[in-house]
Amino acid sequence: MNNYRAVKGPSVSRRTFAKSSLLGILSLFLKKRLKGTTLTRNTPPSTFINPLIGASTSTLLGEGKTFPGPTTPFGMVQLSPDTITGGVKGPGYAYEGDSAPGYSYEQRTIEGFSFTHMSGVGWYGDFGNLQVMPTTGPMKLDRGRVDHPGEGWRSAYRHASESAEANFYAVTLDDYGIGVELAAAPRAGMLRISYPETDSARIQVNLSRRIGGTSTRQYVRIAGDNAIEGWMRCPCSGGGWGNGDGKVSYTAYFRMEFSMPLERFGIWQIDVPDDAFPVQHGLATSYFQTDEYQELVQSGQVIAHGREWEGNHIGFFAEFPSLNAGRKLSIKSAISFVNVEGARKNLAHDIPDWDFEDVRRQGRALWDQALNCIEIEGASEDQKKIFFTALYHAMIDPRVISDVDGQYTRADGRVHIAEDYSPRTIFSGWDVFRGEFPLMTLLNTRLVSDEINSLVTLAEVSGKGYLERWEIMNSYSGCMDGDPATSVILDAFVKGIRGFDLEKAYAACRQTATGTGDETNRPQNEFYLQHGFVPEQISWTLDNAYFDWCVGRFAALLGKTDDAQVFSARSQNYKKIFDPHVKSMRARSANGEWVPWLGETEFGQGCTESNPLQQMWFVPHDVPGLIELMGGDEEFSRQLEDMFEKTPPTFGWNAYYNHSNEPVHHIPYLFVYAGKPWLTQKWVRRILTGAYHNDVNGICGNDDVGQMSAWFVLGALGFYPVCPGSGVYILGSPLFSRTAIHLDDQHYKRSVFEIVAEKQAPDHPYIQSALLNGKPLSRAWLRHNEIAAGGRLELVLGPEPNLTWATEKVNRPPNAGAEL
Repeated sequence: MNNYRAVKGPSVSRRTFAKSSLLGILSLFLKKRLKGTTLTRNTPPSTFINPLIGASTSTLLGEGKTFPGPTTPFGMVQLSPDTITGGVKGPGYAYEGDSAPGYSYEQRTIEGFSFTHMSGVGWYGDFGNLQVMPTTGPMKLDRGRVDHPGEGWRSAYRHASESAEANFYAVTLDDYGIGVELAAAPRAGMLRISYPETDSARIQVNLSRRIGGTSTRQYVRIAGDNAIEGWMRCPCSGGGWGNGDGKVSYTAYFRMEFSMPLERFGIWQIDVPDDAFPVQHGLATSYFQTDEYQELVQSGQVIAHGREWEGNHIGFFAEFPSLNAGRKLSIKSAISFVNVEGARKNLAHDIPDWDFEDVRRQGRALWDQALNCIEIEGASEDQKKIFFTALYHAMIDPRVISDVDGQYTRADGRVHIAEDYSPRTIFSGWDVFRGEFPLMTLLNTRLVSDEINSLVTLAEVSGKGYLERWEIMNSYSGCMDGDPATSVILDAFVKGIRGFDLEKAYAACRQTATGTGDETNRPQNEFYLQHGFVPEQISWTLDNAYFDWCVGRFAALLGKTDDAQVFSARSQNYKKIFDPHVKSMRARSANGEWVPWLGETEFGQGCTESNPLQQMWFVPHDVPGLIELMGGDEEFSRQLEDMFEKTPPTFGWNAYYNHSNEPVHHIPYLFVYAGKPWLTQKWVRRILTGAYHNDVNGICGNDDVGQMSAWFVLGALGFYPVCPGSGVYILGSPLFSRTAIHLDDQHYKRSVFEIVAEKQAPDHPYIQSALLNGKPLSRAWLRHNEIAAGGRLELVLGPEPNLTWATEKVNRPPNAGAEL
């Protein structure tokens, strides 16, 4: 389950079933965001970050697919341990090849520590570049296979020796008796290594390693008494994102410095044939698990004192014979996706000296600055850790991709200087349009503008014109359904965020919605434009209807009346696939006939990572219209409640309310539209407490670049945007007695919106009454401008539902209008 796959047609999805001084860094990287009012706390919020929450690829442990190593808010570097390259076969694993975070808690060996990772994703993953491994004893030239003990340099480790917290990770490599500590800066990272008594204290730098594939060409050179520099070329022919199907190609440049002079050093090379890279073998990294490859390792070449080398499967090693036991070796490195000079500048800026503890403190201070945007009261220790770790996970991507001097590589392959915005990468659109980006419109409007600018620039510079749905390193990966960037752009515009060119953004939205230029999905786009549904598809048809509504509303707010009418009409296309005979959305074939019905809970049937029961509810722009189709409020509520009652209490992967996956994330809030807000309160509270935990299994599905975590943050605050772009949040059941949202004061005139829940208790999920700024509130939703104006929402909670409070139904929807 939950594994990415390329979208090459309407029914294919990404998954299978089953970032000088601290003030300088803050100014440049966080762009003065989230200063707000200084919070009064006994403990800094970073204390509650538990990076091990969700750090497993096993379905048996929740499959959150996060990584435990240090990073900074939206930083370029994620320095984390790697337990495996490639996937694992066996019970609890979705399929071989998908170990996207590089680390999985249940695995018992570590193969190194690399500088780039992705959080919460599947589909083979990417990055994992510049892997460093400390060793002793006879030198081995490869990490070796997990199921062949002693074959490579990998080492056993125990969780008892493992420590993970905000901007710090430490572990002992048991096979060598080596202690390793990690800390990160926005564009650089640092390792501090403690060796036992030995005459072979060694560092091995694996330059070919890449999660989900391999770097196909590498270069390294000695750059002074204690430094190396080089690059790693990673084209899609070497696998990576989607085993190459994601079309991700990049070159990672680096400068690495050692705290001791280089004495004994060299290069190793394994003579891997050019045609042996994973893509030609059909499965990422599978070649490197074979006996054939291990035979090549045994005959690998070692070039002692080699000062410069280029090859297709090389590494660098250095030995420090004068290193005494008890003395620590430090290594610092920066990366760049522009050139080696960029890496040099990044390193000089981010880590100018050798003070590991200072790097650790500065990175942690960045997290405190970021997490201070929300304060909570009345939470248990576990709840604090779940909440702030969720907020932490929601602030890893989209990461900055430009160097400290503003240079970055655009889609045309040329180097440009970022001036008006910070270019970013990793936009998991199908996931993050739902909750992650609406959350950031409150907390970090500059980030939202940055991402919109990045997507619009990509559309323009690439020559494609349309907005990519899942962007990574300037690639159009074609992953997942629909046009989610249009929702992000509309939602920003409706909330008054204006840090981007409106006309360019609208033009890109329009072209995206008309399907022009989308090579991957041209046939079904053309069919949809003509007939109003996508053949054999429920998910694509419903997604298209909502995203058409987004473009129509954007057009209307810009005064483009003709376009507004066209797209508004198309937003009603969802009705064309509702079959009254089965009382569900149902796919149609190209000739208009219904496809064979296998039942509402059978996965597939034109549903992306879902079934008809789960997908049917995705009409966020017209829930009243959906209610009418389904037979009215009572029938709508009956079917909705029946689905929840049949859901297991963990809310993990199942055929009913499957919180593991994004298509259902808005569904608990739909009861409000039918005049039954108490049922929303009931089920939201149960999901908050049943699907999230302070443990490695604390996320019940792939975190998906922060969407699963953002859902928890919003749900715990007490509201959720069922329809991004409407400017409306539906009330649920707040988890804490008091929360204060310190809005981004670079955008909002007043900085704090407070939510107070009187009589809060684990068994008190139901709202009895509400006041907004001292006045009675008789509706179960808030408009964005009510939050943006600052103020206070007061709720009284109780153990039994108040069946008479806020039964006024939500309109179609109650649009707040653009906050001009």
